[in-house]
Amino acid sequence: PYRVLGVGRSSSPADIKKAYKRLAREWHPDKNKDPGAEDKFIQISKAYEILSNEEKRANFDRYGDVGESQGFSQQQHRQFHRFHDGFYFDESFFHFPFNSERRDTSDEKYLLHFSHYINEIVPDSFKKPYLIKITSDWCFSCIHIEPVWKEVAQELEALGAGIGVVHAGYERRLAHHLGAHSTPTLLGLINGKITFFHNAVVRENLRQFVENLLPGNLVEKITDKNYIRFLSDWRKDNKPHVLLFDHMPVVPLLYKLIAFAYRDYLSFGYVYVGLRGTEELSSQYNINVYTPTMMIFKEHIDRPADVVQAREMKKQLIDDFLSQNKFLMVARLSSQRLFQELCPVKKSHRQRKHCVVLFTEEEEKFAEAYEAFLTFAVANTKDTLRFVHIYSNRQPEFADALLMDEEKYHRKSAVVILERRNNAGKIAYKALEEPWQGSKEDNFILLDLLDQLRTDPGLLSSETVVADLNDELAPMFLIRWFYSTLDYISDCWDSLFHSNWREMMPLLSLLFSALFILFGTVIVQAFSDSSDTRDPPPSGKEEAAAKTEKNDASFSKESNSRIPKKGFVEVTELTDINYTSNLVRLRPGHMNVVLILSNSTKTPLLQKFALEVYTFTGSSSLHFSFLSLDKHREWLEYLLEFAQDAAPIPNQYDKHFLERDYTGYVLALNGHKKYFCLFKPRRSGDEGGTLGSCEDYDALQHAEARGKSSCSPGSRSIKNKLHKLSFWMERLLEGSLQRFYIPSWPALD
Repeated sequence: PYRVLGVGRSSSPADIKKAYKRLAREWHPDKNKDPGAEDKFIQISKAYEILSNEEKRANFDRYGDVGESQGFSQQQHRQFHRFHDGFYFDESFFHFPFNSERRDTSDEKYLLHFSHYINEIVPDSFKKPYLIKITSDWCFSCIHIEPVWKEVAQELEALGAGIGVVHAGYERRLAHHLGAHSTPTLLGLINGKITFFHNAVVRENLRQFVENLLPGNLVEKITDKNYIRFLSDWRKDNKPHVLLFDHMPVVPLLYKLIAFAYRDYLSFGYVYVGLRGTEELSSQYNINVYTPTMMIFKEHIDRPADVVQAREMKKQLIDDFLSQNKFLMVARLSSQRLFQELCPVKKSHRQRKHCVVLFTEEEEKFAEAYEAFLTFAVANTKDTLRFVHIYSNRQPEFADALLMDEEKYHRKSAVVILERRNNAGKIAYKALEEPWQGSKEDNFILLDLLDQLRTDPGLLSSETVVADLNDELAPMFLIRWFYSTLDYISDCWDSLFHSNWREMMPLLSLLFSALFILFGTVIVQAFSDSSDTRDPPPSGKEEAAAKTEKNDASFSKESNSRIPKKGFVEVTELTDINYTSNLVRLRPGHMNVVLILSNSTKTPLLQKFALEVYTFTGSSSLHFSFLSLDKHREWLEYLLEFAQDAAPIPNQYDKHFLERDYTGYVLALNGHKKYFCLFKPRRSGDEGGTLGSCEDYDALQHAEARGKSSCSPGSRSIKNKLHKLSFWMERLLEGSLQRFYIPSWPALD
């Protein structure tokens, strides 16, 4: 019953009644549509029935029962505590603490309920990270990690982290919301986002897990080189800056947790006093290197505004120190949130607070007036007064509402004393008659007004309503949109695969079905388009090729029928830069068709190569490249050694060997399976010595130069090397070509 109501054994009847009312409202079947709400409501009612009756509660505390076992002696009850459907076991013999009443009660104060988690824990996770354990009864692994969990929970709680425990048997709704479908489950919660723990449950891993939840830029490492820049950023950040001097090489977890809790108010830096390069900093502020020291700097960087030293920095000590120094001496009103904190609405006459506001601008000519106002504020600090300043050019609506856009205040500093009357923007105020110059006369006038205000609150005779202040430090819209998009994607990912993936299964099934149908249709259409553009059978091709040599018009029609929709062939040079991506790490099933050429034969061979392989560019598994024989002859000869029957290579290098002509060779390289197929070019004199004709090609490429023919016998002979390459490509796709395997691809130097 204690666990059902979420109270401890020492709770008073009033606390028990309060917990019962809260849970009864949450789990009433008429209001809660959860399938298990009725059972949960019955458990809550029975638990309250036991704990609200003093006799039943006393019997339960003494015997773990409400009346049936009073006849047993206490010793018998301890020995035979569990009784289920006609059998019992001696629980004390096995030493398994399955009995919830005999289990360690240290987790009771950490128990979470759904409404408590949503309304309190999630908002609090923006100030500190939470480590949450999901457990249940009869969980052997839960018992195994219990000692480590207890130690880590106590340690992290003392450092400032939040601890939570969810009992999956009683809080199924919360466990399901967290995405925990098995026990034990450990997870972290920070900024409302859940992260699951997947490592071994040991103390070091849990500490590191909590530390990794925190942002990485909370604490800046400070040395002699950057401390002046760090402390001088108070004007830009509008925050005091905190320095912790310690002899630990890494930033303590306690300091990171503190920095996360106060990140909206303070900027934090860490100085490792044992590091070379911090001597000037330690000497500048007279630091005791053997005692941890925390300093807070405000408008003056040459001296700290406050200092605390202790051999052991405790969280409570640091909290008290920082809570008293959250704002600058004359903070800038840069947002509505800051305005509400610095100038709160009065709740009673005794809690009345007045704000003295300096209206100024960022230009250098206003610096003297600001320094005089800062000096006055330091000398007249009181609990009922708050000195602030505001940039009129950044908050024009606020300035116009209080200064009435009077000409005497134009481009000059002014001082206004105000008091917020309500949260709707109503303000009572009084402005100094003349602009603020920081003179002694101005100081006397302001001091006299503040003295009168102590005895006569009616001095603030003017009233107005002001709009909310602009947030000057808010990021740009595009940056906010970018981060919001990232957060949304992250939330969707977490909700799909961690929190509510079981509920999302129908939607996911529908989504993947639609994608499968869509991509299936695209693939079928692609294959059908590819088959429509495929050439006639090889015999027909040979016949068409023979006709091409005799009739230019017939060749033109044949080539036009081969041209795919893409309209061009993309041929890249194979070099040492793209060698790995285009060959060595080529995806499985893909091949690179490489043409061998020289500088002198590059243009005619590439033109003929493009015409021959036009038909095959529709296949996404084929890539086309060319290799310069002048640059990479050794690489080619190494490959051809594995196909000596196709290209005999002499054993000894001689003057004739280096002159061997490999131009026109085509290699189909399979980078994944490490083999290649070889196309040996046609020699002049083969097949009756027909060299072929290239008037058809000239007509395609040089139509503008009709008076000059580029078909010399030499160019015809070069282009004729790739005759019947298209038939070889057909056999390549059929898989009927001979394959030459190599142990590994050589380097392309």
